[in-house]
Parts: sequence; structure tokens; C-alpha cells
Amino acid sequence: MHRLAPALLARLGRARPWLPLPRRGAAGRGEEERFVFLEYEPDPDEVAAVAAVAARRREGKPGRERRERGPVAAGRPDPLVAVGRPDPLVAVGRPDPSVPPSGVSCSGCGAELQCRDGAAPGFVPAEKYRSLSEGAAGLRGAVCQRCWWLTRYGRALRLQLPPEQHRQVVSAALRRPPRHGRGPLLLYLLDVLELPDPVLPQLPGLLGPDATAAGLLVVGNKVDLLPADSPGHLGRLRQRVAAACAQAGLHGAPLVDIRLVSAKTGFGLEGLISRLQQSWKCAGDVYLLGATNSGKSTLFNILLYSDYCKTRAPDIINRATISSWPGTTLNLLKFPIINPTCDRIFRRQERLKEEATKTEDQLSSEEKKYLNRLKKQGYLVGRVGRTFQQQKSSSVVDFDPDMLSYSIDEDPRHSPGKREEREEFSDNEVKDARWCFDTPGIIKENCVLNLLTEKEVKLVLPTQAIIPRTFILSPGMVLFLAALGRVDYLQGEKPAWFTVMASNLLPVRIATLSNADAIYEKHAAEEYLKVPMGGEERMKEFPPLVPQDITLKGVGTTEAVADIKLSSAGWVAVTAHAKEELLLRAYTPRGTALVVREPPLLPYISTIRGARIAGTAAYRTKRPPSTVENLKITGRR
Repeated sequence: MHRLAPALLARLGRARPWLPLPRRGAAGRGEEERFVFLEYEPDPDEVAAVAAVAARRREGKPGRERRERGPVAAGRPDPLVAVGRPDPLVAVGRPDPSVPPSGVSCSGCGAELQCRDGAAPGFVPAEKYRSLSEGAAGLRGAVCQRCWWLTRYGRALRLQLPPEQHRQVVSAALRRPPRHGRGPLLLYLLDVLELPDPVLPQLPGLLGPDATAAGLLVVGNKVDLLPADSPGHLGRLRQRVAAACAQAGLHGAPLVDIRLVSAKTGFGLEGLISRLQQSWKCAGDVYLLGATNSGKSTLFNILLYSDYCKTRAPDIINRATISSWPGTTLNLLKFPIINPTCDRIFRRQERLKEEATKTEDQLSSEEKKYLNRLKKQGYLVGRVGRTFQQQKSSSVVDFDPDMLSYSIDEDPRHSPGKREEREEFSDNEVKDARWCFDTPGIIKENCVLNLLTEKEVKLVLPTQAIIPRTFILSPGMVLFLAALGRVDYLQGEKPAWFTVMASNLLPVRIATLSNADAIYEKHAAEEYLKVPMGGEERMKEFPPLVPQDITLKGVGTTEAVADIKLSSAGWVAVTAHAKEELLLRAYTPRGTALVVREPPLLPYISTIRGARIAGTAAYRTKRPPSTVENLKITGRR
């Protein structure tokens, strides 16, 4: 899986700008996540290290490096192996402690670019650092080695960065003196799957007693992952978010609105942009806040290419680095907000009205293809367009097709003598501008993700629409969610329904109380339970499961009484006969939080199921259809 093609290894020593192909049709709509940055160029030592690892794997036995769990023969860490949470990738390339920090931020994560310490944020190997510094554009627009690995290979580098540092960066930013004579608008993004949000109650402490905010707008993200269990499910989700805000002491005047969106599929974002534009005259800058993995950087990138941003900004400011690895953003990133004048608001409203009258049949083939892809990934989809476009001096797109049309196994040609000139903001564009800031995510304590490796995190965090999996269990039966959670049905008079809401990649296994412990001991970290992964060696460092007894009373065969939330691995909605008392015992790894969520997030989720599978405790799964919010419904299904 980790082998690198020989042609790719040959290309590691070269660097050139990576430019996205321009999209046809309505600009900005249906655009995939793309990054614009100077490709990272490893030094010769790195090329040799990667080649040596690839050669060793071709010659060695499968799993050899995983068993070694230590430095390779040359005495340096294996750059392609990450076993266990404490051992992600180690930076490769030579540092130079004599070179002072650059004062230039990485365009992907915001960390200051430097070549002094490979274990510190913003590291660029010394040779690459010097070559970039000597160029005409300098370090501006470059990314650190960590962002390069994240975006190219989805791998994370080890950093010597205490979790408290993220909180300090956010707190210092929020306590800045107000600009434009007004405090900032706080845009708090929470993951609705994580309710009750563990970081929301910490917000007053981050602001401090002297901070002055113009208001708080709470945004519930990732609603695209949840199916509609009954009509009005979004209204109930909004009530759950409002209840979480009230429980955290955030209500009344500071809380100006609550919105539900999907930063990935675009659902609810046009409405959010309109609501943000209403705050222009009563607020200063805007800060995106939230816990790690809540989707702040994804939302930042969407807003960067929307009507909320100055028209020239996407040509000057790079997208933020996005990764499932917690804590990707390390410092502040920003873009300038466009002034919503009366003329601009009118033109925007006209565009939205026109687009709302379209049917799916009237869209271009490219838009249909993009929407169909999003429908497969989420239940709720939206279309985010752009009203204001920068006028180009020429309608001809100038690009080198030889640089844009090659596969990963081909060697791209270079265009000598050509170098892209980066645009800059004029003084008039930024002197009175309001800015939208993306901030580092606050690390969640007692979270199972803190115990997992990169591969395991990718399996645990859902990125596709969650398909409910329902099982009918009798007393004495056990449900495993991978090896990360377990629910025992200890006592009850009748069978009950247990609906699992978790990543579709996580296995659910049913056992009996008599053999549950043996199954866990035998199959934990093996393919049968899948996560954690790595066998006996992995389980030696993984904390044991800790039990918690739970008593519930059923409310009916179609309505769940509560959710048993197994930290961030997912939850199990329990549905039982009316007035039926259940004694359950739930397990999560030591040091993680187990929450009984009452009322449940989706009370009627057990009704989304197919027929019973004969001879098993499982029901066939059923995926509800997806919808697009800002398209005219034709009545055809």
C-alpha cells in the first residue's frame, strides 16, 4: 500500500507549481477540494531514505517493518511506517539550527516556516528552505513538510506541540483589541455527531473577562451524514444544538443565531453566507472556532470561494490544509471579507432566486455529475455559487497541457524559464478590510481519537452518509463496535432494538455474554474487529475497556429512549417496548468519555431498516434518498 512508483521516486527531487485545471460552467459551483502550493522538494537524503524503504519492502517479508517498531538499520526512523498514536511519521531532511525563522506562515496550516527543528511546526528541510528563500517569490505560498505529506499522502508528521498551545493561539487571537471599533463575530462550528459538544463550555474561558465579541453564531456541521429519521428531523437537531448552547451558558444576547450546514456538501451554506453578511455593520472580524475535526478548515475553504470573500482573494490566498488527523491547523489563516453593499446584496439575491427555479434536468452535465457524487456521500446537498467574479483581461486560459496531463507513473515535462507570478492585495483593498480567520482546533479531552493511529482515525471518522445498522438483541447478548466499544444487554423481559450510528467502515459484531470476553481477547486489533489494528503488539499499548452500568426505560417500539455514545467512535440508539426496564453495561477504552444522550439525537432511527435477516440478529440496511436543497422539485422520483 505504501510503495512508491519508481517514476514518482524519480520526481521527488523536482519542484514545480501545481495548478488546477479551470472548471467549465458556473464558476465556483461543484469545485472539488484542490490545493495550490509549491510542490515540496525533498533533499537527496530524503529521496534515498524513501527509496531504501521501498526497496526493503520489495525484498522483505510482509509486515516486517511493523514488527520492528523502531529505527531502520541506518539509525533513522522509517518515514513510511506509523504504528500506534505516539509514532506518526518523523520529518525527513536536514535541519539547520543556524537559520532564523522566516516570519512567513505556511499557506496550509499557518505555522511559521522554519528549517531549524524537524520536530517543530512549519519545518522545511534546509536545502529546500534556501532554494525557496532565494527565489523571486520567496517563501510566500509555500507549505511546510507536514502539510505536504498530509495533502499528498494523507500521512501526518510527529510534532512536539503540546495540546495547550492550540488553546493559547485561539485565546490570544480573541483577546486582541477590537478593530473598526467593534468586537469580532464568533462563528463556532460544532460537529452534530459529537453532541453534547465537549469544547463549547470552554468558550467563555477562551474569551476571558475583558474580551468583547459582537455576537456568537453557532453552526452545527456534518448534518449531511445523518439520515432523516422522520419529518422535521432538522428542527429537532437544531433544538439539540440550542440545548447544548444553553447547557454551556451561551444564550440570550451573545447568541445571535443557530444554523445547520454541511461544509462538505454545501447544504445550508448560502443561507449562512447571507446571515454572515447581515453582521457586517455590527461586527468587526470573524473568527472560526471549534474543536478538532469539526470542519472549520473545510468551511474556511468554501467561504474563500463564495460571495463572502473579496473577488481577488482566491487568486492570492491558498486553501487551508484539510485532513482527518486532529489538529491540522496550527496558527491563524485568513481571507478578506467583501463589503456587502446594497448593489451586491441585490445581485446576489437575484442569482439565488434564478438558481432556485432550476430543476436538476436544467443543470449542465458537469454539475449533474458533481451533485450525483455528493448525493452518494451525504443525505443533504447544497449548491454554493459565486455572484461576483474578477474580470479577466483575456478569455484565453494560459496553461501548459504537458504539465497538466500526466499520470502518477509518468514523468511530467517542465517548461524552463516560466514561473508563475503571484498576485498581491493593494493597500486600498486591505487597509479597512474585515477578515475571516480560521483558528486551530481545540483538542478534545477524553476522546478515543487521541488513542488511534492515522489509519485507524480514517476508519473511525465517517466521511460518507452513515447507514443505520439495527439489531434485535435478547438479554444475555452483546454488541461490539469494532474493538472500541461494547454494549451488553444484561437484564430485560423482552428483546430490544440497538441501532448503530458510526462509520460504515467499522464492523459491528454480535456475541453472547459467555463468549464476549474471549472474542475480544482473540480478535482485538485483528481484522474481525478491525480497529485498533496491529495485533498483540498494538493491544499492549492500547488501554483496556472500562464498563459503566446504564438503566433505561423504553418508550415504545418505534422511538429510541437514549443514545449510548461511545466517545467519538459512534453511538448506539436503544429502542425498547414501552415501560420496559433495561439494564445495560457499556464499555469504552480507559480515559475516554461514555455519554448517555437523553433525548436521543435521532429518536426514530430504528425505523430505517429493511427486513430481518433470517437466522441472525440483524436487519437489512436501508439508505434513504439524498436531496438537494436549492433546486426546484419536479415531482419525479
